[in-house]
Parts: sequence; C-alpha cells; structure tokens
Amino acid sequence: MPEPVQGAGSGRAERRPFQVVEVTGPSMVPTLYHGDWLLVQHGAPVRPGDVVILRHPFQQDLLVVKRAAERRGKGWWVLGDNSFAGGDSTDYGAVPEELVLARVRARYRPLRKDQRSVLGLLGWAASAVRRVSPERSVSRRLRAR
Repeated sequence: MPEPVQGAGSGRAERRPFQVVEVTGPSMVPTLYHGDWLLVQHGAPVRPGDVVILRHPFQQDLLVVKRAAERRGKGWWVLGDNSFAGGDSTDYGAVPEELVLARVRARYRPLRKDQRSVLGLLGWAASAVRRVSPERSVSRRLRAR
C-alpha cells in the first residue's frame, strides 16, 4: 500500500494518509466495478459497513477491497458485495485488525469511450465521483430482507 516517505528533516519514515488505488475484479459489484479508482485513507477508524482495503490473510502480498461487516474478536468479518464472487471471510474467517490497512472514502469512475456525446458526458459527470459510505451503499439495500 503506502510507500514510506521521509519526513522533512525529521529523519523518520511517515505514511501518506491518503492514496489512490484501482479496483480489479468483480467482488464488490454493484458498489464498485473493475476499473474504478478509490481514494483511501490510512489509519481511519473502521466501523461496520465501511469499505476497506486489507491484506489477504493467506497471501499477504495481495491487497483486497471488502466491506467490514462486523467486528469479531480481534478482527473483522469482511464480505464482498457480490456474493457470487467469493474471496471473503466466508472463505478465510475473520481478518486480524492489523491486516486492515485503509478505509475507502470515495470512488471515481473513469470516462468510457462510449460516453463522448453530450448526454453521455452529463451522465458520467453526475455519477463519476461518489462518496463511499455504508449509508449510501446500493448493495446494503439489496441485501436487506
């Protein structure tokens, strides 16, 4: 995730609080799509429902994006919004808290080639940048029964 940055004259490494990352794969559809860009905040407190970036418990070099469903013991039960994609706590259990690296703050969808018309540009502008929060999640409404 974040690369250590030398502090100005401090002599110690510091982490950048915000970073931009790209989504790959379908595990968070319909909230996030392959190719979306995310603004993430490191060190932000995580609450149930937040979308987070974490290290995969069995492949520590693999970073994944999931929804923190609930705290269990000293870790988080994380789920993908696309239940058909798998690769979440139903496969590997609760994720230790130290593997949860950042909280997603916003999503940006890049302009597609077919969105060059005036209507396409207006539609893109209305939905390109969106805050990612548990209250506004489409998937949360879909799972409510």
